[in-house]
Amino acid sequence: MRIDWITKLRDLFQVLAFCLAISALQYAFSPERPYEIGLVYSLLIGIATWAIIDFGRHFFPSSAETGWPTGLWGLALIFLGMVGGFLLGILGSDSWFGWSTWSSGNALRYSILINLLASASAGYYFYSTTKRSVLERQMVEERQHANEARLKLLETQLEPHMLFNTLANLRALIASDAARATDMLDRLIAYLRATLAASRQTSHSLSDEFDRLRDYLELMTVRMGPRLRYALELAPELARLPVPTLLLQPLVENSIQHGLEPKVEGGAITVCARRAGAVLTLEVIDTGVGLPADTNARTGFGLTQVRERLAATFGEQATIDLSPVASGGTRVTLSYPSAA
Repeated sequence: MRIDWITKLRDLFQVLAFCLAISALQYAFSPERPYEIGLVYSLLIGIATWAIIDFGRHFFPSSAETGWPTGLWGLALIFLGMVGGFLLGILGSDSWFGWSTWSSGNALRYSILINLLASASAGYYFYSTTKRSVLERQMVEERQHANEARLKLLETQLEPHMLFNTLANLRALIASDAARATDMLDRLIAYLRATLAASRQTSHSLSDEFDRLRDYLELMTVRMGPRLRYALELAPELARLPVPTLLLQPLVENSIQHGLEPKVEGGAITVCARRAGAVLTLEVIDTGVGLPADTNARTGFGLTQVRERLAATFGEQATIDLSPVASGGTRVTLSYPSAA
């Protein structure tokens, strides 16, 4: 049995406020009676009734929609709470003041009527608030499932795109250098084997992401030779932070395809991670030809995938920025909140 004590404490304060309102109402109708009497009886009856019902419901099968016991169990619990809370509250209050309520029939009937009305109102209120909180929690869970499904869809689109680009590079290499093409094919098989398990998840650690980037860049090095140089900078304290799988892959592909390959002498790619407070920043920097004038290239498949995956996972808290490097090349910066 799992109890949310924060919610219980909040409900207790609401019960106390409700009891204070009842005691004030009683005093308004019977100003000749001391206010303290109505206050003590209202507090003890209300707290006892709430405790029996709200704690007792955890011992019965509850509806997934409302969080309350279903059928006769729910009615029996409310009846038990009203009767038991009234009796315990009366006994406690009588002990407090040193008299017996049972000696006054009119007062007893009056107290029973007030308790029934108050218990029915309070019971309906807490039933409604509990049902609302359960529905809100279900909405959050459904939204999370929808986001996970969307990420899976984006990922299934990304994997064939990466494989198509790699095979296209392999085909171009076969005609010019069969030995290097064979080496590239062997590395491709190893890369796909290593990424198969990770690609079935929606997230993995930064160290796993950088390992996959290293495998991919080694694969591209076979084709480009010394024209491609790279550096992966990941501090040990950031290695276990979660990141969506293959998040940086399309950015590295773009750097090679649009930045380094059009440049005769090639260039370098640097991928680095840093964190400032709760914000994680990832950068992909290349020394290629720079940002293309064609705006379509800046909003191509890879960048669109990255934007959509960040939006599906982190919403408006995530940002992506493209900027030119002063010495030549392009910098892509991703920022999103990351747990410690």
